[in-house]
Amino acid sequence: MLAKTFPTFLSPHTFFHMKNLWTLVARGCLVVTTAATCLFASMTLHAAERNVLFIITDDESPTLGCYGDPAAVTPAIDAVAADGMVFRNAFATTASCSASRSVVMSGLHNHRNGQFGHQHHYHKFASFNDVAGLALPRVMANTGYRTGHIGKYHVAPESVYHYETYLKANSRSAVEMAETAKDFLTNQEDDRPFFLYFATSDPHRGGGVDKTSELELKPDLFGNKPRRGAYPGVEEVFFDPKDVVVPDFLPDTAETRSELAQYYQACARVDQGVARLVQILKEADLYDKTMIVFTSDHGMAFAGGKTTVYEGGLRVPMVVRDPYQEERGVESGAMISHIDITPTLLDFAGGLDRKTNAPKKLVPAKKLRNELGVSPMDNHNGNKPLDHYHGRSWMDVLADPAKAHHEEIFASHTFHEIQMYYPMRVIRDGKYKLIWNIAHGLDYPFASDLWAASSWQAQLAKGMDAPYGKQTVGKYIHRPEFELFDIEADPNESTNLAISSSHTEVLEAYKAKLKKLQKKYDDPWIMKWDYE
Repeated sequence: MLAKTFPTFLSPHTFFHMKNLWTLVARGCLVVTTAATCLFASMTLHAAERNVLFIITDDESPTLGCYGDPAAVTPAIDAVAADGMVFRNAFATTASCSASRSVVMSGLHNHRNGQFGHQHHYHKFASFNDVAGLALPRVMANTGYRTGHIGKYHVAPESVYHYETYLKANSRSAVEMAETAKDFLTNQEDDRPFFLYFATSDPHRGGGVDKTSELELKPDLFGNKPRRGAYPGVEEVFFDPKDVVVPDFLPDTAETRSELAQYYQACARVDQGVARLVQILKEADLYDKTMIVFTSDHGMAFAGGKTTVYEGGLRVPMVVRDPYQEERGVESGAMISHIDITPTLLDFAGGLDRKTNAPKKLVPAKKLRNELGVSPMDNHNGNKPLDHYHGRSWMDVLADPAKAHHEEIFASHTFHEIQMYYPMRVIRDGKYKLIWNIAHGLDYPFASDLWAASSWQAQLAKGMDAPYGKQTVGKYIHRPEFELFDIEADPNESTNLAISSSHTEVLEAYKAKLKKLQKKYDDPWIMKWDYE
């Protein structure tokens, strides 16, 4: 009898044809000649198709050469962009690390998935158990992918966001991370395609301050080695503060420029990791079989960026190279959101049911809970089924760059650190942007690292009337209930039209739109319209 098992190293495509061949032999319909025998003997290992490399950095704005930043040194990412697509209007839904990553890995706004704020230490926020049925690593595994994670994790519980393989490396060195991930990327003993979640800690603040600075208020090192040191395998790029680009939401001061110089250095280090990843893929004949997605959890770690819902906090880079697309080396003006990432990657993998906007293989929540051994007493879903994504796949935009996607973007921020309760809700389209500061009676709270930043402390020391970007220190801390901006004419959000009598009708219209989106996305804070 012929054996009914087949070599596990073969790709599904090769396996299919070999299986048919052996069937013909079994039926006496084909004679295995010496030539056919040679065919089997000469078969070599083939890398799986439709792999996914997802790269997410920590606190990085679109400060890349491919976004027109003249100071950035990002040749590797720019090269990926030149052979892929640059999304000009990509947005996070919240400028906070854990909350944002939970959105990326679930396709659900953080107010719905339960990860309201930071996961670690005493903050203790975590997603609902039933998010597991939609979670990115689990649905990719269900679709036939081997899943791996390296670098920053920062979500919970692990049972929801579960990867098959966890790799360990210094997340401040994307080059070291790439070297560590090489065996996973090039593994040919497993014929499944790979999905790797590659998460750097750069360019997040950290590592102390630059003690060599001549400034009284020393700049944060942003993970850089002190005294112009370098990580192994990295050719550090050092920036002169006078050469950096100061965003409009920051004050152009010596303190800001010195911190931006450190920030740009950390971004350049990320780029070298991307270069090494691309090299690994090319050497293994995987580059043209792998989708590469490069983004960030949210904008840069400066007051006015991270933890806010201003453009500096929500705008993120989104560079995508899909080797199976004919349209490449292009840009898109479509508005896309972090809620779209999971359904898009699942769509690319062939596992998305577009009619239900859910995985084709949706694991029943109760069955999964039983498998995980979750207590029946837990709050599993916020008392409403979690059975479809908030986001939508933008695979059709990759095929046609002229296509639109969302008509408007909805953002939802509630916590960063647990002591930083300041819920904000946002609707933004191509014309207007409305921010609802639900806790406007409170002073705006600061993340501990942003409060300590020399770029902030230097202006705070000058008093409430000191300039800070397009506003003042006092106005940054004390915010009105509503902020309405003509984002088309005023992209820097400098003039609040909510207090303009000539924009009363616009304000009311956008309040109604905001409320409608809160209802659509199951936002519990919608009740604040009624009793506060």
